[in-house]
Amino acid sequence: MSTHQGTFRTDTNHQPVHGKAAMTLQQRAEELDSHDPLAHYRHHFIGSDTPVSYLDGNSLGRPLNRTADDVAAFIREEWGGRLIRSWDEHWLAMPQAIGDQLGRAVLGAAPGQTIIADSTTVVLYKLIRAALAAVADPERNELVLDTENFPTDRYLVEGIALEEGLTLRWIQADPAAGVTVEQVRQATGPRTAVVLLSQIAYRSGHLADLPAITAAVHDAGALVVWDLCHSAGSVEIGLDAAGVDFAAGCTYKYLNGGPGSPAFAYVNHRHLPSLNQPIWGWMGRKDAFEMAAGYEPAAGIRGFLSGTPAILGMIAMQGTLDLIEEASMAAIREKSEKLTAFAVEVFDALLAPLGAELATPRDPARRGSHITVDHPEFTKATVEALWDGDVIPDFRAPHGIRVGLSPLSTSFREVLQGMEAMRNRLQA
Repeated sequence: MSTHQGTFRTDTNHQPVHGKAAMTLQQRAEELDSHDPLAHYRHHFIGSDTPVSYLDGNSLGRPLNRTADDVAAFIREEWGGRLIRSWDEHWLAMPQAIGDQLGRAVLGAAPGQTIIADSTTVVLYKLIRAALAAVADPERNELVLDTENFPTDRYLVEGIALEEGLTLRWIQADPAAGVTVEQVRQATGPRTAVVLLSQIAYRSGHLADLPAITAAVHDAGALVVWDLCHSAGSVEIGLDAAGVDFAAGCTYKYLNGGPGSPAFAYVNHRHLPSLNQPIWGWMGRKDAFEMAAGYEPAAGIRGFLSGTPAILGMIAMQGTLDLIEEASMAAIREKSEKLTAFAVEVFDALLAPLGAELATPRDPARRGSHITVDHPEFTKATVEALWDGDVIPDFRAPHGIRVGLSPLSTSFREVLQGMEAMRNRLQA
């Protein structure tokens, strides 16, 4: 398979690949971009004016132009200027202040229930253990999870089950269809303690019915922990309205916090008075600087903290949260659906005739903001060759290319450009 990106073959009718069908798609992309009410937000992002087709914002979002200024000002004025005084003046309040903005703008959560802390893996560990501690019935000794969940989620639950002598009950999820309400009802019962699921499947992009599944878990008398890594900033969530118990997610995807930016934790207010999280650290104590013997947790969501907050890692996400509040999650979700619908349209025209398969639900309402395309010839080397040509999706073994579409920073032209390159790789 050639790695040359500049050579184009003809289709089976001996028409150039830039012929009538391709021009129609080009016109569609131009029309969608010209009528996109969020198009002007693209200019807030570094690199949006380059030829790069960035289709991996669901793994690492582009930085905002203002982020460079925000970080520089932080270094000069707060870290460099105020030095350690900044802890008392501003920094200690940041985890909850940004958490409240995240809850308001993205999660559908009232103040005092969301905090920025740790990595997603550590947050999920804390939440699962806190959920287990909140289960009073000793007969409830089963953890429910699905086979298609992200590896960290599966590994954590397996480890916790081993630590606590609990039983795992696996939902055998369809890789393309995802976990259904019916499957959750079948898997839960009087022995279920906690259910851990992702709102959006990381491979297929399937969007789980969070309200209905949460209700089903509660009907079984159990608690639910949701992983929102692929949904925060791409779909409307509504944690409070759905009565979700616990949720976690990262901030470096659609929230553009940058590589390694800290995660967030959501704990429903009804669980906060008795919150018992397992990693006791000085920042989660009622008075972190008292340095006294014994651990007494801080009241409310602050008791979820353990170690020193990653202040520098919180700076970048503030700009995106401001943009999300300005644009609204409803408008962002509307564009996300249009982006994935156009990606499916391009798939049908350019990739399906070459034997590719769509591993993502076709109904926009049942998917998040990425699609996955499978083909026997797609390998990690295929994606590396695309990267060399400034087309940047990501690879999901064994034969999937994931096309991630970040609504505030991705254009329709960018989608077409990237998927044309995928077609050209198959034809090379």
